[in-house]
Amino acid sequence: MEHKIDAYNNILELIGNTPLVKLNRIADQLTGNFYAKVEAFNPGHSSKDRIAAYIIEEAERKGILTEGSTIIETTSGNTGFSIAMVSIIKGYECILAVSSKSSKDKIDMLRSMGAKVYICPAHVSADDPRSYYQVAKRLHEETKGSIYINQYFNELNIEAHYKTTGPEIWKQTNGNITHLIACSGTGGTISGTARYLKEQNPKVKVIGVDAFGSVLKKYHETKEFDANEIYPYRIEGLGKNLIPSATDFELIDKFIKVTDEESAHTAREISKTEGLFVGYTSGAVMQAVKQLDAEGEFGKNSNIVVIFPDHGSRYMSKVYSDDWMNDQGFFDTKNVEEAQQIEFIK
Repeated sequence: MEHKIDAYNNILELIGNTPLVKLNRIADQLTGNFYAKVEAFNPGHSSKDRIAAYIIEEAERKGILTEGSTIIETTSGNTGFSIAMVSIIKGYECILAVSSKSSKDKIDMLRSMGAKVYICPAHVSADDPRSYYQVAKRLHEETKGSIYINQYFNELNIEAHYKTTGPEIWKQTNGNITHLIACSGTGGTISGTARYLKEQNPKVKVIGVDAFGSVLKKYHETKEFDANEIYPYRIEGLGKNLIPSATDFELIDKFIKVTDEESAHTAREISKTEGLFVGYTSGAVMQAVKQLDAEGEFGKNSNIVVIFPDHGSRYMSKVYSDDWMNDQGFFDTKNVEEAQQIEFIK
């Protein structure tokens, strides 16, 4: 007698179909209806699972990846984790060039997933041989049978979200979405999702979130790369010191910049008001929402979807560490926040 077991074949089958969750307390003073696409529900806890699986499976389909191949990528952490996870299931070696700006939590996670990790200085130009872009290229040239994902310049990055994230949001909102707000790093998430949504309804307004110290907002407005815009900032996973071809700037209606400090406080606020333990970039996108609301961007009937890209566990040594927040000076201004009280019973 056969016993039917209702199980997934492996964790890759859990990628996508993440929930849309109404935002309540954090949005109660804002105009409109706010919903978060919570990408931490992916098995690798971030939206990057989508592109890792899609790009690798496309490479397999084209015969570029074969048994014993090595996958190489540049990452601030989340894409690397997703690639390492997919590599484990599919039997590939994984080498990652990681920015030194990435949290220790992320780097430890990558190593625990069996990836070989090269940590590269964050605050060097993209064409510096020590940058994680150049290190990944060199490793690809030196490693026989390897492929370089190159998420910043890979059209499949956009395609993955066009085929999954966009349709999911359209279906979950029954086509009633009026605004999409998402952080822009490689630009794949916002571009692919926007492409699908605007095909369904060109009136959907797409707003990208950028960091101070990044070139994206000015490039969008002027079509000029201004190196004077570049300076070090702390948020991981959004903004860039180059122009990624995986960003379709024509699909983005406007950009808004957020600060490191306010984004960090807002990430912590999301956890305490919505019970959603989210990452630094989720704080950034919600901070952008607050600023846009103050500018009168939304109406009472607006249905705003924000993408929360990853999970707070990747930032335990950063935004969720009182010591780190204090070291950055984030508790020294008007945004004073009481540290959690811990009492030791003796």
